[in-house]
Amino acid sequence: MYNVVMDEQRLTHFDASGRAHMVDVGAKAETERIAVARGTVEMQPETLRLILEGRAKKGDVLAVAQVAGIMAAKRTHELIPMCHPLLLTGIEVSFEPDEAASALHLTATVRTYGKTGVEMEALTAVSVAALTVYDMVKAVDRGMTITNVRLAEKRGGKSGDFVHPGESAR
Repeated sequence: MYNVVMDEQRLTHFDASGRAHMVDVGAKAETERIAVARGTVEMQPETLRLILEGRAKKGDVLAVAQVAGIMAAKRTHELIPMCHPLLLTGIEVSFEPDEAASALHLTATVRTYGKTGVEMEALTAVSVAALTVYDMVKAVDRGMTITNVRLAEKRGGKSGDFVHPGESAR
């Protein structure tokens, strides 16, 4: 079997024999946990105008992408093998158009009160929302690029707070 070691510590998703397993969080304290993920969809200026003016043939791109991101956060445990199913207390997906860069910036914020964090739920939400934007306007702009998907910040839990180095400029 595999013996997976990183920085002299075993990775938490592998047992002593190197087999994958879901981490037991039963003994962890319940705390408020919040994660924010961000990403960007770069596109042609005409595509961004089409989205903002609500002229996409498939419908309201931002409304559909927002719902898709929320649904994705709720189903993260079904997509990522070692994620725990969580009772999410809040999910927000928002968009910020950047006409100068011809881009749409996405933000997903996920909250829970529990024993494990919601980083993967926030990352999944922003990723699926970006994919939905792509899907809804790909007929007019197949050259769109989904970029810079990242955990922007997280709060709560034993490991404490985290802010991505690129977030200090925000």
